Amino acid sequence: MITEDRRLSPYSGYTRAHWAAAADRMLLALRPYASPDHARIDLPGPASAYGPDSDSLEAFSRSFLLAAIRLRGEAGADPHGLADWYAAGLRAGTDPTAPTAWPRPDRLDQAKVEACSIALGLHLTRPWLWDRLDEATRQRTVDWLATVVGQPYPPINWVWFQIVVETFLRSVGGPWSAQDIESGLAVHESLYRADGWYSDGPERSYDHYVGWALHVYPLLWADQAGDGCPDDLRQLWRSRLSAYVDDALRLVGADGAPLMQGRSLSYRFAAAAPLWVAAMTGATEAPPGQLRRAASGMLRYFHGHGAPDRRGLLTLGWHHEWPAMAQSYSGPGSPYWAAKGMLGLALPADHPVWTATEEPLPVERADLLVAAPTPGWLIAGTRCDGVVRVVNHGTDHSVPGDERADSPLYARLGYSTATMPPLTGETVGDPSDNSVTLVDAGGRRGHRNGFVALDCRVVDGVGQAVSRAATRWVDTADDTGPDHGSGRAGPVRRGPVVTMASVVRGAIEVRLARLDSTDGIDDGTVLEFSGWPVADAVAPSARTGVDPPTCVVAGAAVTSRLVGLAGFTHALVRRERSTSPLGDHVAVPVLRTATPPTVGQVHVAAVLLTGVPTDTAGPLPAVTVTAGPDGDTVAVRWPDGHTSTLLLPAAPR
Repeated sequence: MITEDRRLSPYSGYTRAHWAAAADRMLLALRPYASPDHARIDLPGPASAYGPDSDSLEAFSRSFLLAAIRLRGEAGADPHGLADWYAAGLRAGTDPTAPTAWPRPDRLDQAKVEACSIALGLHLTRPWLWDRLDEATRQRTVDWLATVVGQPYPPINWVWFQIVVETFLRSVGGPWSAQDIESGLAVHESLYRADGWYSDGPERSYDHYVGWALHVYPLLWADQAGDGCPDDLRQLWRSRLSAYVDDALRLVGADGAPLMQGRSLSYRFAAAAPLWVAAMTGATEAPPGQLRRAASGMLRYFHGHGAPDRRGLLTLGWHHEWPAMAQSYSGPGSPYWAAKGMLGLALPADHPVWTATEEPLPVERADLLVAAPTPGWLIAGTRCDGVVRVVNHGTDHSVPGDERADSPLYARLGYSTATMPPLTGETVGDPSDNSVTLVDAGGRRGHRNGFVALDCRVVDGVGQAVSRAATRWVDTADDTGPDHGSGRAGPVRRGPVVTMASVVRGAIEVRLARLDSTDGIDDGTVLEFSGWPVADAVAPSARTGVDPPTCVVAGAAVTSRLVGLAGFTHALVRRERSTSPLGDHVAVPVLRTATPPTVGQVHVAAVLLTGVPTDTAGPLPAVTVTAGPDGDTVAVRWPDGHTSTLLLPAAPR
């Protein structure tokens, strides 16, 4: 056990030695699961949709990347024999006659992904591994990697897997295609939106892939390609990463937790990857001590919650093993893309990111409130509890007009560093938390996926965001297709158009909704607001009140409040079991109308998430709504007397 260093790292206690020990433990823990020739690493756990051969390759390639990072940062010093161990696996895995031969990238799509980690690892360790391999192994490796040349890749972050592989092949005299690289770079450019934000595809897919893929690979490739990367392109990518890092640092809680939003969350501290690349390239004005504080906070957060587990393995899950949160492409080896979050170990011990004293995160300095208009997020953090919240009016892993159901990890109105949406069971087809939804007579809740984002900004210290949705009920029972993050599809029954908005200050969100049509409304339909989900090992406590309608749910770490300010009459608690990786018991506060909502009426609630486990409510803002020709003017008078206004725009003609 390495002693914490609270002088150099006053916030996390972690130093480079802690990171190195963590990486070595992760690597050595895999060896009992390897084949005698090291080509396969067969980890326990449910297989992915691609099957055990793919999963085994994943475990090899992603852990090899981590081994390469260790070797690079130690200038080849190798007390654990990593280079020889992985060289043996490379020798057997690329031999088509070996019983443990790897599936080829031209025959298995997932192998296209894993080929990138192998090529990048070989680039990072070239003097200590590639240059020492026998000629036959080098040629077989080239032959295996070369099957990517000319292959189609989906127009998402995957294009980088082809670019990196073919650039390595070029550097060792293997086959490559300039057209593949040029087209891949063009796809990457098409994914850029604004303010440092990429979207992983044509949909509004804003998530951790922006950081750990679409910012990380370009600048790693720039180093790999050398003069083959134009300097103006390198500088462009650096400036984009700099802008993104500003937001990425704001999205880390004081306890080190990353934002719990988006797919592939089992990669865990891979969220630190863009921070390390910023340190490597100088592509940020953030001080190196703050970059390390954020990254070390993430690693310590997961260590403190049991990941890796007692065997030293990273399992499918968030804290502990929880396979239900995996996407269909996730297998037992998938979590080892957490290796990206250890890229800092490729830097030597005397690099400023390791020698600088830790500096506080944005949420540790003061309360924060910023708008990120590209993903449509209001980012609000409170120093008193260290919780960072995102109020979401711009992200849904869809495009405007999409009629699929809401994706739990993308389309909710709120995400945070302390809560996670329920991910299994009925919630997949019926949004159960942080939603504005119409509930029909049968109890089915509607969806807002495919909404139109209208506004996202901060005015006079108050955040405001607006969106409008053509809501619908979606029967997703028969959609058993692969899960890549989007909502489920099925027969659609149209609901009303709803304009919804959020006004945010501190820990308080004033949430508003107005019906702009009567589609799908009948005598049994009611309007529902749901608040932040609280998950715990035991059932969270809850209480409800009548005047005003109030629901408070409290767990060991957080309290979720929902208070009706206009239009609601009923408060209740929704309870679930085994739907969250944060705890077996889940409780969500809910407000409902007693009767069907009417067109033009504005419904208002105060929505709060705090890290203080108490059900004592502080003063809430007062809200008045005034109708006008351009829409409804909403005036919010905060408890300290500050007043802010928002225009809820008129219904479309």
